[in-house]
Amino acid sequence: MAREKKRRSRGRRSPLAAAALIGAGLMITGAVYAGTTAAFAASDTQTASTQLTVEDGEKLFQANCATCHGLDLQGTANGPSLYGVGELATEFQLSTGRMPLQMQGPQAPQKAPQFTEDQILAISSFVQSEAPGPTFPSDHLLDGKGDVANGAELFRVNCAMCHNVAAAGGALTEGKYAPGLSETSALHMYAAMVTGPQNMPVFGDMNLSDEDKRDIISALLFQQQSVQIGGFSLGSLGPVSEGLFVWIFGIGALVAITVWITAKSN
Repeated sequence: MAREKKRRSRGRRSPLAAAALIGAGLMITGAVYAGTTAAFAASDTQTASTQLTVEDGEKLFQANCATCHGLDLQGTANGPSLYGVGELATEFQLSTGRMPLQMQGPQAPQKAPQFTEDQILAISSFVQSEAPGPTFPSDHLLDGKGDVANGAELFRVNCAMCHNVAAAGGALTEGKYAPGLSETSALHMYAAMVTGPQNMPVFGDMNLSDEDKRDIISALLFQQQSVQIGGFSLGSLGPVSEGLFVWIFGIGALVAITVWITAKSN
């Protein structure tokens, strides 16, 4: 009887072992399920992104843009007509998040885009098919290999009065402003010059040739990549920030020294 009892005690399993086995099984099952689901989701996303067409762009436009711009792009009381706008301006407005507009104001602010890149291209293709306008430029104009010196001079003559000589942006009238260009892509620089968004004028070929635009883009890209050498940039806002710095710290230091000398003499 003693031997039989001993054998039974050896054959018993701990309750924790069963719980551990169940937990391990659940973890393995969950990992396999999560991996399979992610793979199917990635496959579905890739398939959807490669199948976006002009018809898909039309549906996206009707769902998100037609309220203000009209089903036929004719415009409404809440938004302008898009006749002649084309794909370049559409891509610019959607990629920079300026459209769809959140609220009416002096200027549409830049924000994170609401659509994916494929959706933006689909909407742009639809607008181009219905209201042809400026199209995407060749890669040659965006390569950043133009004449940087000439581009910098052209920028100072044509753009610096609004965007600041350092392309840091600046205030305009009635609550409007020219945005900074420190993170603007080459495509959006070109689109802004060709389509004239917000308060910016349109620079046609009579004002700036394609090579001039390429030079300006090259100069701005060079400035984006350049390293700040010495001193405080003070936001690159020119005499405004420099004068404020001198007024606060320069004159403030003189006043402090004067008070100290007076107190010392007394």
